[in-house]
Amino acid sequence: MIDDKTLVAELQNKSTLDRAFRVLMTEYKQRLYWHIRKIVVIHEDADDVLQNTFIKVYRNINSFKGESKLYSWLYRIATNESITLINKRAKHQQIESEELQQQLVNNLQADVYFEGDEIQWKLQKAIAQLPQKQQLVFNMKYFDNMKYQDISEILETSVGGLKANYHHAVKKIEKYLTSN
Repeated sequence: MIDDKTLVAELQNKSTLDRAFRVLMTEYKQRLYWHIRKIVVIHEDADDVLQNTFIKVYRNINSFKGESKLYSWLYRIATNESITLINKRAKHQQIESEELQQQLVNNLQADVYFEGDEIQWKLQKAIAQLPQKQQLVFNMKYFDNMKYQDISEILETSVGGLKANYHHAVKKIEKYLTSN
């Protein structure tokens, strides 16, 4: 395993870029895939967004200044790419992005790549009811066990705001699960 500082230096050096990029992909592709998948829901969409994320990283690695952690930068790109896909699909269907998310989750049980049981499906439905920011914060905190400071870097928002979003998300999910 290579430390991020060395990896970034190798990514920003033309002679070591390709090897370092393979290391980066190996290190982060699974975590990024599942982060993306929680947002876009559908496996094929997650694969597409993951590919777009790595393309953006490859093209823009020289603009990475190291002011945040490498993984925070990667997650920010993946999050933005995911949201862009959701918004684009919603606009194409002439519906709100929240409505599209609800449709995606409702169709989740038919997805051959969804291996969850009834409880996991209900949890996904409850999460889909949340506003987008609460969804993101809940997924990163609950499923990825990220620290608020890291989520703050990714979403570029205050830690206090994130804690409030997480608290509201948990309450809404609890209410949804106990009433359904």
